[in-house]
Amino acid sequence: MADRVQRVEVREGYDRWSAIYDSRPSALVVLDRRHTLEHLQPCRGERILDAGCGTGAHVDSIRASGAHAVGVDISLGMLAAARAREDDLMLAQADLNRRLPLREGVFDAVLCSLVSEHLGNLETFFATVFSVLCPGGRLVFSAFHPQMAAAGVEAKFELEGTEYRLGAELYTRDDYLGRIAAAGFEEIRCCEYVADVELVRVAPSAEKHLGKPLLLLIDARRPAGPAG
Repeated sequence: MADRVQRVEVREGYDRWSAIYDSRPSALVVLDRRHTLEHLQPCRGERILDAGCGTGAHVDSIRASGAHAVGVDISLGMLAAARAREDDLMLAQADLNRRLPLREGVFDAVLCSLVSEHLGNLETFFATVFSVLCPGGRLVFSAFHPQMAAAGVEAKFELEGTEYRLGAELYTRDDYLGRIAAAGFEEIRCCEYVADVELVRVAPSAEKHLGKPLLLLIDARRPAGPAG
């Protein structure tokens, strides 16, 4: 039990969290790592952007498939943890609430994993993702389930006796789907994943959420033809 609770800005929070993020993964992170790469299905030779790459777990998996991965994240602490995995990763600091400093039309896929509750402007984010994808490129977007956020659950972690809370934007499922469609994506598909017995075995903290949806996963594709 933490001695005190402290609210922190997102960048500072993840800088602190990076020290224990992989050694003490949350139930949501465990569930995301179980399912997200199955949706992404990276292929050899593809160019894939991990937008909000954190400690680089998905970057590692993408590279293991033979694809070329680029990771961006707002937290220098998270990027340092990612570089500790492999020192030749292609990583850069970037704020997903701003236009990304990337060329347009260069990526075969964009993965955005578990940063949705920190996005202040969904329109800008999805428009940017659309622009950096090549025609026919795909988006895989995983999010903290809106039902959990609406119940008051938020990104948080405990370190040295303090529970740090990072907050969560209160988006709905329709908010995500509507903004993705408005950005020009098609073939939009939505899946929900619940806390199950296997998750509780790996992450006992998930027991209080057993049977409840924790993860929202959305797949979408940029049209293969020119934007119209």
